[in-house]
Amino acid sequence: MLALLSIKPVHVESIFSGRKTFEYRRRVFARTDVRTILVYCTKPVGKLVGQFDIDEILHASPSRLWRQTRKGSGISESYFYDYFAGCELGYALRIGTLRPFRKHVDPQDFIVGFSPPQSFMYMPEHLIPHAP
Repeated sequence: MLALLSIKPVHVESIFSGRKTFEYRRRVFARTDVRTILVYCTKPVGKLVGQFDIDEILHASPSRLWRQTRKGSGISESYFYDYFAGCELGYALRIGTLRPFRKHVDPQDFIVGFSPPQSFMYMPEHLIPHAP
């Protein structure tokens, strides 16, 4: 199973350049079979730009999560704590194999009425176009 994540362009660039090796989330999938992330780069890009495998999902208090992941965070400590403000528990997806698309894909081309998710959405693999 895949999950589509909405990620800001600055973070997408950091992920695919290898500087950001963790993707942070306030909540994570209820399904345990999600192994691959389809990356939707938010506006102004507004396209699917690639995929990555999840090596593992860490969960801990924000302070412990920061200590465990800061070297691969790709963000400042203040940005991290602002993101997790009010959360007792946070999640970090350890980014595995990256598969950027040579050509970005408009999700409207294969998902009728596509609206970017606030956090994530599950994606059946048969809907996903082969990496262009």
